[in-house]
Amino acid sequence: MAGKHLEGKVAVVTGGAGGMGSWICKIFAEQGAKVVVADTGADVEGRMGMDASRVNAVVDEIKAAGGEAVAIIGDVADMDTGEKIIKTAIDTYGGLDILICAHGILRERMIFNMAEDEWDGVINTHLKGCFTVTKFASIYWRQERERGGRIIYFTSTAGINGGAGQPNYSAAHAAKIGLSLSNAQALARYGVTSNVISPGASTRMTDRGLAVERDAPPPSLSAAGTARDPKNAVPAIVYLASDEGKEITGRAIGVTGHKITIWKEQGWERSLYSEDPYWDIDTLFEIMPTTLAGGNLGMAPKLSP
Repeated sequence: MAGKHLEGKVAVVTGGAGGMGSWICKIFAEQGAKVVVADTGADVEGRMGMDASRVNAVVDEIKAAGGEAVAIIGDVADMDTGEKIIKTAIDTYGGLDILICAHGILRERMIFNMAEDEWDGVINTHLKGCFTVTKFASIYWRQERERGGRIIYFTSTAGINGGAGQPNYSAAHAAKIGLSLSNAQALARYGVTSNVISPGASTRMTDRGLAVERDAPPPSLSAAGTARDPKNAVPAIVYLASDEGKEITGRAIGVTGHKITIWKEQGWERSLYSEDPYWDIDTLFEIMPTTLAGGNLGMAPKLSP
């Protein structure tokens, strides 16, 4: 076997009992990392309380294979739990090198039908759940200064291109890109990188997709060994989490079974210029149809991974 690329590293993985998160935990351990597996073990909607058995099962599998891991069962969106997760890594293994936020829930609804708890629950879990652990991890890295660290969030094409029936999910995932960019700027001086992964894989969450046949077996059950196997996304995450990944920060990276891509950041597509500080409205109405709004501008073009 080749060298272990995460030898001696300490990693926190939130959502560590999920379809994607569990593979991250297991492969990180295989690569030499000591892993804190944090999760509620709950259902995809986050409504059925906590199930410690699912979290403990990942830890037991890692230990059975000769790796090191410890479980934390709790809601990552709670500030005390976020602090406890990071403190557990530091107290148990002597430090922290990698923070992976793979947690998340789904509560789909069209914007005109969405209830307040469906909005708040998804935003709270996805976005605040990244904030809590990142806050306490960044405090540690700022104090240690020489150690450096890796932050890796998960986004989605819904966060990049939007999803019609997922306004809460789309907003949360877009916000995680912004949070990651902020982290990359604020923490660079401490040797910390921050990136987001947009994976293409079949998990419990994608089993609820619009194209999925409701009466057929969940696609995630037959994903093993295919391009949709969530295990396929992990090698790129290992690289970003390693010492060799130190040059990549502030990026959104797409990972599927067959390719790894770098998403293009938002940028100016066209522009108009006026020397006057206030646009004359009549003039703007006259020139817009043949300039910025010309050529059936419509929606911004979607970027393909």
